[in-house]
Amino acid sequence: MLRGGVPVFVDVREDTLNLDESRIEAAITPRTRAIVPVHYAGVACEMDPIMDIARRHGLMVIEDAAQGVMSRYRGRPLGAIGDLGTFSFHETKNIISGEGGALIVGNADLVERAEIIREKGTDRSRFFRGQVDKYTWQEAGSSFLPGELIASFLWAQLEEAQAITAARLAIWARYHAALAPFELAGRLRRPVVPDHCAHNAHLYYILLPEGADRDAVLRGLAERGVGAVFHYVPLHSSPAGRRFGRAVGNMQVTGMAAERLIRLPVWVGLGPEQQDRVIEALDAVLPG
Repeated sequence: MLRGGVPVFVDVREDTLNLDESRIEAAITPRTRAIVPVHYAGVACEMDPIMDIARRHGLMVIEDAAQGVMSRYRGRPLGAIGDLGTFSFHETKNIISGEGGALIVGNADLVERAEIIREKGTDRSRFFRGQVDKYTWQEAGSSFLPGELIASFLWAQLEEAQAITAARLAIWARYHAALAPFELAGRLRRPVVPDHCAHNAHLYYILLPEGADRDAVLRGLAERGVGAVFHYVPLHSSPAGRRFGRAVGNMQVTGMAAERLIRLPVWVGLGPEQQDRVIEALDAVLPG
């Protein structure tokens, strides 16, 4: 959430590890300006209650859909539900251009300002449309437009977006089926995707049991040639988070996930035999 320019962090849900919508209202004050849900792992936050809270409190909703290209919530594409939506085309994402991203403007009142920011702080877009006789500097902006080579590379990726997503979903589903017995035995917890969310298989993670030594598991996987990694340091406990923001309520679930989460290899082209090696390595190094 954004409160007068200061990020305010609330905890995540135990199932999807997305923003816990039940904790939002307790963090809202008269200075709050926007709610910023992050669609983790390409799985949607609960956008209907989030949008309802925003309407009742007169707040904007800015979707962080960096991991959510091609994902949907109740049939609606992520990034196109709130007032603004952001995408990333960084090399680690499903659809890439090396670096760069996109801004989806769902609120008509914000279109002109978005154009000005994109056009180095000028109203150049209005000039090209013949709405002004010259363009001038209006406010802060930067050079956000991609070059032609980057744009053409991205366009080729977008043309293959459905095929890329289908390939990743097949890899994700194979992991999910193979690891079901591990979850049943209490050796890990698999990701949770609600029925009303269509995800994009951005990543496949597991949660280790409480008390498991994640570093030992990662070392064991590395020794067997598996490049698994943990994920993020929580924003609220990062140096910048402590300096510029604050948390409301306990961050117990966030802390748990940060200590117990491991990401398994997922990329287009990962073959069944390679997946089997990952699964066999997990079987060898997981507790139990």
